[in-house]
Amino acid sequence: MDSASPELIADRLAIEEVLARYCRGIDRCDAAELERVFAADALIDYGDGAKPRDATISGLMEGLGAMRLTHHNIGNVICEIDGDTARAETYCVAYHFLAGPEGGEIELVVGGRYLDRLAKGKDAAWRITERLYVMDWNRTAPSTMRIEGGLFDGLQRRGARAPGDPSCDWWRR
Repeated sequence: MDSASPELIADRLAIEEVLARYCRGIDRCDAAELERVFAADALIDYGDGAKPRDATISGLMEGLGAMRLTHHNIGNVICEIDGDTARAETYCVAYHFLAGPEGGEIELVVGGRYLDRLAKGKDAAWRITERLYVMDWNRTAPSTMRIEGGLFDGLQRRGARAPGDPSCDWWRR
């Protein structure tokens, strides 16, 4: 297929949408969104061994749900599409805000890459069938986040886990 064909461009955009929805599902702790991203028989390995989709999502909801906030950002996406299958390497930086041992919060920032295999299903939707996570770097420090004082006093709409995040109602309207 020509690299500029409308079909190939549409597939690439659909794959990038799947990757973005993964970030949304993680950051909102929305298990249903993650189920849409991964194939039912997907194997997911964040570095501690491959696990099935449902066990992975359950573990993510428990682990990330204990954190006040996460914010996953994806960047460079290298994608090779071959018919109804594809491979993608996606760079990511993820911020995690968790309770500190002596009060306050800790910022854990992790940079890495997702190595994904994807397939287009009979419903024409792309889903991740296999994921390997590669951690390239990390940083842990006391949080410097401020939500009060100065300019921040006027910014009252804040991100949260689903269903309390402002985007949940926004998408329903």
